[in-house]
Amino acid sequence: MTRFALRRLPQLALALLGVSFFTFVLLHLSGDPAQLLLPESAGPDEVARVRRELGLDDPLPVQFGRFLAHAVRGDFGRSLAFDQPALALVLERLPATFELALAAAAVALVVTVPLGVLAALHRGTLVDLGAMLGTLVGQSMPTFWWGIVLIMVFAVLLGWLPPTGRGGLQHLILPAVALGTYSAARTARLIRSGMLDELGREYVRTARAKGLPERRVVFAHAFRNILIPVVTVAAMEFGVMLGGAMIIETVFAWPGLGRLMIQAIYRRDFPVVQASVFVLCILFVTMNMLLDLLYAWLDPRVRVG
Repeated sequence: MTRFALRRLPQLALALLGVSFFTFVLLHLSGDPAQLLLPESAGPDEVARVRRELGLDDPLPVQFGRFLAHAVRGDFGRSLAFDQPALALVLERLPATFELALAAAAVALVVTVPLGVLAALHRGTLVDLGAMLGTLVGQSMPTFWWGIVLIMVFAVLLGWLPPTGRGGLQHLILPAVALGTYSAARTARLIRSGMLDELGREYVRTARAKGLPERRVVFAHAFRNILIPVVTVAAMEFGVMLGGAMIIETVFAWPGLGRLMIQAIYRRDFPVVQASVFVLCILFVTMNMLLDLLYAWLDPRVRVG
């Protein structure tokens, strides 16, 4: 396992380099941050002075090399909008995004496993039809629209939950449901199709013929054999939640990394955007590496060479 992890480190470094390069180029193509920092009445001389102070008048290869030299030391510069170290600002917002993503993953898990298993066990019945119809609706709804609907119903109309902000558990319910619905719908369909395939196999019929309880047949035998694709999709979905939470965080005014990235992109705050993408890339690639290591534990047939 240790050798496998060490072999993945160069891939991690290459992924970080590629993501950093494309982010750097795209940000510089989006516009000049010096013009945003100055009032509209600022003349060309003032703009040129600010560009020179920020190092934006150097060629792009020089700017990118300077960025990499500082990034390897964890220095992404100071935020142009907040006047704080960019990495510290990102790490300050990261726990809120983790909290939201974990809550959304928990919501998805609570829904997907029973929904997918019940749909497979009652194939062709109203239970199956209702479950698949629900997953179709869940995959079809844009997350921002679903979030607005939840706010209108449960916060404005019924007054049960707060519409925005971060606080106690009540503040977490609506954004977690909005973020986890799409993932729950897709994973439930995967569980259903995998369970249908496993329930028709010979070893399941043999287990039932031996008189084993149905619950043990379903979960200890059939469901265990679909864990690898389910865990793979669940881990990928969690990474998508971390990176894609910016829309939900904006809708619910959740003070996380996604909302910070939206604000930084609008203000062309290069250091904050680069630090945010860098941190998210590290999390996503590390998660994939841990997922590969988890395969050997879930299925003894899997061996890391």
